[in-house]
Amino acid sequence: MNKHFFGDTTVLLGRSVKHVTRSMDTIVTTAMMPVAMMLMFVYVFGGAIDTGTDSYVNYLLPGILLITVASGVAYTALRLFTDMKSGIFERFQSLPIARSGVLWAHVLTSLVANLVSLVIVIGVALVMGFRSGAGLGTWLAVAGILLLFTLALTWLAVIPGLSAKSVDGAGAFSYPLIFLPFLSSAFVPTATMPGPVRAFAEHQPVTSIVNALRALLAGQPVGTDIWTALAWCAGLLAVAYLFATITYRRKIA
Repeated sequence: MNKHFFGDTTVLLGRSVKHVTRSMDTIVTTAMMPVAMMLMFVYVFGGAIDTGTDSYVNYLLPGILLITVASGVAYTALRLFTDMKSGIFERFQSLPIARSGVLWAHVLTSLVANLVSLVIVIGVALVMGFRSGAGLGTWLAVAGILLLFTLALTWLAVIPGLSAKSVDGAGAFSYPLIFLPFLSSAFVPTATMPGPVRAFAEHQPVTSIVNALRALLAGQPVGTDIWTALAWCAGLLAVAYLFATITYRRKIA
């Protein structure tokens, strides 16, 4: 690792964050879609959905948080794509800075932007009646899972951000990620789904992550869901990081 890695990454992080603060509409837009979905499902469909719980917003929030992250990382891909096409990567390569710092700056910016969006969504959920008896340690566990999930999706977003041929292609990769929670336990219990859909829903990563977050926030035993969720997040992170770094090296070679 370059001895100036941390200093270079910090400077480049400041540059990326400054771009985000000059375009706060991206964070607001990222948070608005999940908030709109939460409002619609709670106040329009919530009364017709039997989840076996007293509060549908309590049941729904974990899935909405994952959708928020999936929406947010789309902008990471777009910001990377814009930098690639503007030629700024070539200019950075001509400078005596850590090359990996450019990529890490975008990844850390994604974490910051998604954190802001998640706080906005949780704030709206509280206004809508979301309540949790979770203590500080449990909230830290929830934050840890969301951090790992965000890191995994961010490194996944790096791949299309570096390799897409068009700006539409860079952002389109997030559509399946946003759709995946609909085929999980995020909105309704999987027991109400028909056989093949239920089998897929119960064995895809979003269900175990949503179940783990929901149990933690409700103060209930998490069982094996938390280990399954951590395994999915860590596995996805490792694979995405590997392919993202390979793609980056090919681009700057």
